[in-house]
This record gives sequence, structure tokens and C-alpha cells, in this order.
Amino acid sequence: MLRNICRTPGQRLTLTAAASARWVHLSSNRAATAACGTDGKSAATDKQQPLRPRANALTDEIIRVDHAGELGADRIYAGQMAILGNGPMGKTIEHMWEQEKDHRKRFENLIQQHRVRPTIMTPIWNVAGFMLGAGTALMGEKAAMACTVAVETVIVEHYNDQLRQIMESPNPDKELLETITKFRDEEQEHHDTGIECGAEQAPFYKAMTEVIKIGCKTAIAISKKI
Repeated sequence: MLRNICRTPGQRLTLTAAASARWVHLSSNRAATAACGTDGKSAATDKQQPLRPRANALTDEIIRVDHAGELGADRIYAGQMAILGNGPMGKTIEHMWEQEKDHRKRFENLIQQHRVRPTIMTPIWNVAGFMLGAGTALMGEKAAMACTVAVETVIVEHYNDQLRQIMESPNPDKELLETITKFRDEEQEHHDTGIECGAEQAPFYKAMTEVIKIGCKTAIAISKKI
């Protein structure tokens, strides 16, 4: 204690400078350790979780609009099932609905894999789809099938257009090509089922289907962009 007190001012300054240098050195080491994480795994973790490349413009648009379309189709059949599920058409509608659920799930996965932004219209298509399905079902089984025919007519044409776009692109996405081809064929099956179940006998068949087709095409155009 006496020895420390009796040190000259020069000696005290030297000791203070040395202590300060040692404190700076320790602080730097701590900062470096904190930046790297306590176990030094920060850089390794980033390398273990590489981000997928973002989808190109065509793929981005296709996945976004098809996700919206399959969401709408899912909700249409949900609305039909709510009204007609316990009737003679229940099994037929349920079969088509199950396929639409698979379609929707597939595009939800593609949305995540390709980091595509879903349409901001999703909440509206959700409600509108259910209302369309339930509303036409309230008009009767044939009207519900007329709705199916109208929607699937537009979707099949839409998928055919997309298949041509993909095949004509510089680097066709084989996975997307196979997915859309499969779904296009199933949508065509739904269309044919609707015809077989008396869709064309529905009241105001032509007027009803034309209005529904216009609505579907408008939804597609909007979902492509926003």
C-alpha cells in the first residue's frame, strides 16, 4: 500500500497507461468473441442454410397467380360442400375438393421454395370463392355444376397458356411444367364431371357461366400483378 502511494508521478502514469492498454486488449477480444457467437458457429450456420435463388419473372408470376387460383377453387368447393355435402352430389364434390386441396398445398410449398410474394388479394379471393360456391349451390345441384364448368373452363385455358409460356422460355422449369400439366388434366376432369352431372340444364346456364368466367379472368389478371 505504502509502495503504491510512494510511486513517482511518472511511474503512476506508466502503470496507468499499461493498465489501459491491457483493458483495451481484453475489450477487443470480448467484442470479437461476441460478434462470432459464444461458440464460434455464426459463420458456419449461415453456410448451412443457403437461400434459394429468387424465381425469375415468369416463374414468379405463374406461382403467384396459380396459388391464388387454387385457393379460390378450394374455397368454391368448400362453399358447395357446406350446402350440398349431405346430398346426392356430396361424394362427387368432395372428390373434386380433395384434389383442389392438394393443388393449393403444392402451390403453397412452391411459394415458400421460390420465395414468391403471394397476391395481396388473398383474403378477398378466400371470401369470394366460398360465397360463389355456396351461392350457386343454394340455386341447386345443376347450378353448382354450372359454376364448376365455368371456373374449370377458364382454369384449363389458363394452364394451357402457361404451359406454352414455360416451354417457350429459355430455361423451362421442368418441375413446374409437370405440376401444371397434372393439375390441368385434373381440372379438365372436374369440367367434364360438371357436364355429366347436368350443368347445362341449370337455369340461365349461358348467362351464369359467362359472368363467372369474366370474374375468374379478372381475378387472374389482378393476381398476376398484385
